[in-house]
Amino acid sequence: MKTVVHVLRHGEVFNPAKVLYGRLPGYQLSELGVQMAKAAAESLAGHDVTHLVASPLERAQQTAEPFADQFGLKTAVEERLIEAANVFEGKRVSVGDGALRDPRNWWALRDPFMPSWGEPYKVIAERMTAALHAARDAAAGHEAVCVSHQLPIWTLRMAMEGKRLWHDPRRRQCALASLTSFHFEDARMTGVSYSEPAAHLIVKSPTARTAKGA
Repeated sequence: MKTVVHVLRHGEVFNPAKVLYGRLPGYQLSELGVQMAKAAAESLAGHDVTHLVASPLERAQQTAEPFADQFGLKTAVEERLIEAANVFEGKRVSVGDGALRDPRNWWALRDPFMPSWGEPYKVIAERMTAALHAARDAAAGHEAVCVSHQLPIWTLRMAMEGKRLWHDPRRRQCALASLTSFHFEDARMTGVSYSEPAAHLIVKSPTARTAKGA
C-alpha cells in the first residue's frame, strides 16, 4: 500500500522588524506568503489528499487554509510540527547584526552540534518523526499534508535519510512553501522528493530565502 506524506514549509511571514520570531505568537503570513500557500495547494491539485495537519503557530495554520478549501478537509493541530525553540526569539540575529560578537550571547552559542541555543536536534527529530508516522497511518493508502517550519522539516529529512542532524543552516533545501514529500510502501520509506511550487513568488521577495524563525 503506497502512502505519501507531504511536509510543507509555511509561506513568507510579515516581519518588518526582521527578528527571529520562532514560536512567538502574532506572526502571520504576508500578502506574498498567502499567495505562496495557494501556489503550494494548487501544485497538489488532483492528488489524493485525505489528511491535513499543521503546527499550532498562526503562519502554519494560515498556510493550511487553501489545502483545507481545496480538498474539503479540516486542519487538525499537530503540536509536534511546531517550530524549534530558540533562546534568540524576538531578537535580530542575522549576519551583520553583531549578535555573534556580543559576549552576552557566547554561552548560548557554545555548542553548535546540540545546538546550545535551542531545542536539541535529536528532540526535534524524534517529535517530527512521530508526527510523520502518525500522518502516514492516518492517510494510509492516500496522501497527507503536514505544515511545519524550516528547521524541523530539514531535521526530519536528515533523520529519515540516516544523515547527521547538525548542519550549516545555509545549506538547507527547504524554501518557503516548499514540499518535502516522504513516500512509503506500507511502513517502509521508499524515497524522498522535493519541490518548490512557490519559486516564482520567492524571487519577488529579496528577504524570502533568509526569513528568520521560519
